[in-house]
Amino acid sequence: MSYTLGIDIGTYQSKGVLVDTDGNVIAQAARDHKMLVPQRGWAEHRPVEDWWDDFTAITRELLATPGVAPGDIAAVACSAIGPCMLPVDAQGAPLMNAVLYGVDTRAEAEVAELTLRIGADTILDRCGNALTSQSVGPKILWLRRNRPKVFAQTAKILTSTSYLLHRLTGEYVIDHYTAANFSPLYDVDRLDWIDDLADDICPLDWLPRLMWSTEVAGQITPQAAAETGLAPGTPVTAGTIDAAAEALSVGVTAPGDMMMMYGSTIFIITLTRDRVRDGRLWYAPWLFEGQHASMAGLATSGTLTHWFRDQFARDLDPGSAFETLAAEAATSPPGANGLLALPYFSGERTPIHDPQAKGAIFGLNLTHTRGDMYRAVIEGIAYGTNHVIETYAEAGERPARVLAVGGGVKNSVWLQATSDISGLDQIVCEKTVGASYGDAFIAALAVGNATLDDLGKWNPVAETVTAKGAEVYTRQYRLFRQLYEQTREISKGLICDD
Repeated sequence: MSYTLGIDIGTYQSKGVLVDTDGNVIAQAARDHKMLVPQRGWAEHRPVEDWWDDFTAITRELLATPGVAPGDIAAVACSAIGPCMLPVDAQGAPLMNAVLYGVDTRAEAEVAELTLRIGADTILDRCGNALTSQSVGPKILWLRRNRPKVFAQTAKILTSTSYLLHRLTGEYVIDHYTAANFSPLYDVDRLDWIDDLADDICPLDWLPRLMWSTEVAGQITPQAAAETGLAPGTPVTAGTIDAAAEALSVGVTAPGDMMMMYGSTIFIITLTRDRVRDGRLWYAPWLFEGQHASMAGLATSGTLTHWFRDQFARDLDPGSAFETLAAEAATSPPGANGLLALPYFSGERTPIHDPQAKGAIFGLNLTHTRGDMYRAVIEGIAYGTNHVIETYAEAGERPARVLAVGGGVKNSVWLQATSDISGLDQIVCEKTVGASYGDAFIAALAVGNATLDDLGKWNPVAETVTAKGAEVYTRQYRLFRQLYEQTREISKGLICDD
């Protein structure tokens, strides 16, 4: 029997799956870890403890499946949170904690400076993306200016997936989809690294070699085999960012397809016929040469529900707290009895790109319950999601098909509110395993064990969430947009102790 192995490193949890050639999940494994917030606006992971140790532990657990031998693994693919910024030394050893994706806003000054120096239009034209907290280039410049001793020891700048690939194969490789987040160091038309926009960030030879996601980056080394239990010589693909693997896992393959990922953040990927040029959205070459993707993401989504549980549901059993909260939210009517929540608890990414935005629960009175508040938080995330969908429509890319995936699809209130507010039906596939399942499919593609046409058989449709609409949402959404605009300057004036 032949299998492919897919492993994904997420913000709070790593997951792995073992999949056969028909797409059946033979075994699953998971490990939890934490996102470190050493000070306001920062978000970090420990690359060894949170990434590599998770990877090796999950791999060994999956290989312990009865009847499965290391030699049965045809290929391995991994994905991880991205884009991250990790400096490593000449041996590939991390020099500090990894700086995470757009939820880390430490390089705000560098974003502003580079944008002014290069020009917003030039950056958008050459790099496909405006510089934001999602961009890796400004974070490297932050490193150079604020950690000069670390910068002096740096030999390579990696992201999460490329770090794992190095540990597995000894190669320094990154896929094009991930590389597009390294603005202003990547040219989306040339599909190559550049330094003519800003030659003071880092030498280009510090950046990994560019490949497509289904290309084989290398083979499992003897050292990696000893640590993971995999057979030496097993092919490893270039992999990608977790959201892209998750989109592929549910069948996002054609222009007009949109993935709605309900995870630590809402992340959206829409495939388009041509490159979308809109500074409010992100652009990247898709996983396969000649294809295009337009992305968007909120800063806090599932993370916000975790915060709510931890702060306001300490009386509940941690194992069933989310189910209880969802049930309480279901007793509150659409519109949460007049409450509005701004979900900007870590600033906001698309479409407003405002790292100084603040969260709020507005309209409270003495009759409101915890269920009202939790529903307002869920609806606030859904309003933010609708703001993104409206932005796509303004860019001429309102989706033809929405495929929902991620842990949040288990929350029926959240899923239904998103459809009702946006007016879009959502397809939920049979398997909602997520990015690790997409990784297993990427591995199968890489070695010829599957084609894109096999996705429908691997993961068929299970249900469709139909948009019902509600007049109260039309009114509340308008007020949601007004609440941000009218409190934006107040948010900038608020000072929090680090």
